[in-house]
Amino acid sequence: MSKKQRKYSVKELSALAQINLNAAGIDIGQDKNYVAVPGGRDEESVREFGTFTPDAEALIRWLKECKVDTVAMESTGVYWIPLYEMLESAGFEVYLVNARHVKNVTGRKSDVLDCQWLQQLHTYGLLQASFRPVAQIAALRAVVRQREMLVRYRAAHIQHMQKALQLMNIQLTQVLSDIVGVTGMTIIRAIIAGEHNPQRLAAYRNGQCKHSEAEIAKALTGNYRQEHLFALQQAVELFDFYGQQLAACDGQLEKLYQQGGVTVEPTVPFVPKKKKRRKNQPHFDLQKALYRLVGVDLTDVDGFDTLTVQTLISEIGTTVEAWPTVKHFTSWLGLSPNNKITGGKVIGRRTKKTANRANTAFRVAAQSVARSNSAVGAFYRRKKAHLGPAKAIVATAHKLARIFYVMLKRREPYQDPGASYYEEQYRQRAIRNLQRKAAKLGLQLEPIYSSTQTGVS
Repeated sequence: MSKKQRKYSVKELSALAQINLNAAGIDIGQDKNYVAVPGGRDEESVREFGTFTPDAEALIRWLKECKVDTVAMESTGVYWIPLYEMLESAGFEVYLVNARHVKNVTGRKSDVLDCQWLQQLHTYGLLQASFRPVAQIAALRAVVRQREMLVRYRAAHIQHMQKALQLMNIQLTQVLSDIVGVTGMTIIRAIIAGEHNPQRLAAYRNGQCKHSEAEIAKALTGNYRQEHLFALQQAVELFDFYGQQLAACDGQLEKLYQQGGVTVEPTVPFVPKKKKRRKNQPHFDLQKALYRLVGVDLTDVDGFDTLTVQTLISEIGTTVEAWPTVKHFTSWLGLSPNNKITGGKVIGRRTKKTANRANTAFRVAAQSVARSNSAVGAFYRRKKAHLGPAKAIVATAHKLARIFYVMLKRREPYQDPGASYYEEQYRQRAIRNLQRKAAKLGLQLEPIYSSTQTGVS
């Protein structure tokens, strides 16, 4: 008997036709841009332009003279951004394509042929534009990324402080959980000011510290050498400087949120969450600003704090119209299986490698729900027991991405059913599977306990 043939979904493919008749291709470089236009529009179908602003303006004038209305370019570093913005402002439809998706065939190695290859592919509609948010979100994203960079730079100077203290054998990290907290910074600033008496320094201990003054004084007994004190002073000054820059960055973010306006009218009133301000949190009410921009409180989802939501909104935007379905969305994020099929067999399902910042934000959120008493937390623990921690993080990030997509699409608040609800759903599903297997073997399941004890009817 022959094996049962598998049914495949077949898509109708039409013959190649020229879709974008007025298409141009641009190969972006650091000092030169090569532009190709359709043949017959000018004496030269390929021209070379510089990268200065007057050169870009001349490039735009030439494209208009050639009656071009759509342009394709590769995303090369950050060189494409100024030209992209100028072309978009001039009214062109700009396609920013991934360089990995338009790899050259053998023999097409020069810059001139690269721009012609882009122009030809774009003419036949074979290029897919990369996602780029609207101007308002792009501006927000630039400031958010700037802020994340400042946080990383400031963290490096915390390590420099720890190194200087360690070189003086001051074991402050063993008696304080955070050396840049209230107690830690007060002691460090006193050390820089010239106070090296351990008992006097330990007197700055905050009442909430777990260790006693005697223990802190013992840790502060060290070898206060001048060269290490100088390094400590510079590290503290740089730490303070980046703190000032972060405050200025928060002020700019607050202005952008105020200019953003309300995307949609919220369906439920805003309920602020009274939480103690943590490190690296903005100096303004970010939760309220995000709620005003989106129209729904995304921080209701377990694992989403205000900084995570800010990163997601700055990378994705306030709508999900760019992705027709949630499957398109998770595929763009790189959180869905990347099936590789050959000969009718699946030879790989690993998720594709991506530098998507939203992907990282969802993974961090998934990792933070490990001990959460929520449905998402229960899902993570179940997947971890079944697949291991690495795959459980991906699966949970995928679930969080689906929740995020639905909330933005429907503008409905999130209601967490709880960990017990998820566990009961899993239990009922397991019972149904066992009953199905037992029925195939001609058997019947009988509960050991009563229905009131097990919840089975």
